[in-house]
Amino acid sequence: MAPLVVHVTGARPNFPKAAPVLQALSAYPVEQLLVHTGQHYDDAMSEVFFRQLGIPKPDVNLGVGSGAHGAQTAKVMEALEELFTQRRPDLVVVYGDVNSTVAAALVASKMGITFAHVEAGLRSFDMTMPEEINRLVTDKLSDLLLTTSTDAIAHLGNEGTAPEKIHFVGNPMIDTLLTHRERFDAAAVRAELGIEGDYLVATLHRPGNVDDPDDVRALVAAMHAVADQAQVVIPLHPRGRARLEDAGFLDHPGMRVVDPLGYLEFMGLVRGSVGVVTDSGGVQEETTILGVPCLTLRPNTERPVTITHGTNQLVTRDTLAERVREILAAGKLTQWPTPPLWDGHAGERIAAVLASSLGAVRP
Repeated sequence: MAPLVVHVTGARPNFPKAAPVLQALSAYPVEQLLVHTGQHYDDAMSEVFFRQLGIPKPDVNLGVGSGAHGAQTAKVMEALEELFTQRRPDLVVVYGDVNSTVAAALVASKMGITFAHVEAGLRSFDMTMPEEINRLVTDKLSDLLLTTSTDAIAHLGNEGTAPEKIHFVGNPMIDTLLTHRERFDAAAVRAELGIEGDYLVATLHRPGNVDDPDDVRALVAAMHAVADQAQVVIPLHPRGRARLEDAGFLDHPGMRVVDPLGYLEFMGLVRGSVGVVTDSGGVQEETTILGVPCLTLRPNTERPVTITHGTNQLVTRDTLAERVREILAAGKLTQWPTPPLWDGHAGERIAAVLASSLGAVRP
């Protein structure tokens, strides 16, 4: 009987990472089961990604929905424990740093099931971020740590991780981006949304930006100063939307809020922009490959390679408008560095590591 590999996904950032791994591993004599926890459950945040990226329909959808961190994590753990009892995997693969990731790690570890963490070793060193806690716990328990960058290897080494557990494989999300890049149609997205002229894209949802009323007011003022220079298109995450609107976020003619977009539409929007303002991790990586200037509105990043080998820079609310002014003055980039192994073949390298751990030989 072929060994069973269970992939656990739960939120938008997981899907572009899982797609190339699923495809590459299909070349080996293993059975794969794709689990969607339902942590993101509306169409624009989950289902549309399966359609657009050619990912098979999830074999299991746990449908846990939203909720407080503890409650959501507990729901995923309970459902996965039941699933793993019914169909015990030989290997579990988790992605990224969302609540579904750490929930699956805890269940697999407690049940004595080998598991691999794709995107291991990233660190912001900011313990106020729920994602940082998820990263630390998941990596501590992981049997196979699959890293996207050399700084991640260093972090794991400093934490005492056995070297034989660590594998530098590159970034599978970049595989997905490069595979679909020619489908990122900026002109079509412009026409669909009625955008004319130069524009910036913004994605803002982190608690440090949208939870505290004082932070929200400061964010609105900073973004209005950006909109004084160029129109801003923001697919607004459900988290924090009401607070932003109540604080007058839309009280500027240059601010344009749209509903969350599918992967292809969002990447088309980014590709056609003059720059991006974000607090998202994945967007820092995507802009690094597309050559779009990225201003990360956070005091830190768990992806420093996007600064040293990409288009990203950290900004504060006080410095944001000036950095935008510099981007607009510089114009479109014609060349920029990119990180090692962000070459479109990470999925193949990950599949080789996973298959080797199972003793599965490619025909």
